[in-house]
Amino acid sequence: GIDMEVSKAFQKILAKQGLKFKLDTKVIGAQKSGGNISVSVEGAKGGNNETLDCDTVLVCIGRRPFTKDLGLEGVGVKLDQRGRIEVDKNFQTSCKGVYAIGDCIQGPMLAHKAEDEGIICVEGIATGHEPHIDYNCVPSVIYTFPEVSWIGKSEEQLKQEGVKFKVGKFPMAANSRAKTINEPEGFVKVLADAKTDRILGVHIINSVCFINFLHC
Repeated sequence: GIDMEVSKAFQKILAKQGLKFKLDTKVIGAQKSGGNISVSVEGAKGGNNETLDCDTVLVCIGRRPFTKDLGLEGVGVKLDQRGRIEVDKNFQTSCKGVYAIGDCIQGPMLAHKAEDEGIICVEGIATGHEPHIDYNCVPSVIYTFPEVSWIGKSEEQLKQEGVKFKVGKFPMAANSRAKTINEPEGFVKVLADAKTDRILGVHIINSVCFINFLHC
């Protein structure tokens, strides 16, 4: 997931743009009246309840695979509690000869992840070799302004796993392209193994971060 330092820095940048954050808060209801929407929220840890007046409410509840009513259970394809198709290490479902990749199985719902799974799955079927994919190498991006991209592990994950690592950071204010387009906010953060220098994670905040990210 996203690195905590990156998350906090990103929140500060968005706050400067005028966005307001209500953290540790639970939405308990919403009511539309005319052209306005009143959203009732409940504060966590003994916080006060309040009502927010809004023009528009954007509900972000994540995504789930569209596997309902396809008759998969009828042919022996097992689904998990979230409707994802269960597969083995070869991407084969519980129905022999039937394979699944992409958004309908576990893992991030990203096009490049699905593309790699498709190639690896077919190569495994054609050659008989066991497929291998490292999901730590699947890049993620948040298409905001500025953008946030990351690949690999975060500091929190490495600390939890007991991995010794070192951190390298470079501010976008010193990046020529970022200065040219007058977007100097953000930074590049690289996490590497303390002994071998093997890159374990890369995290970037900047409007041109995904372009820079492709070079990492």
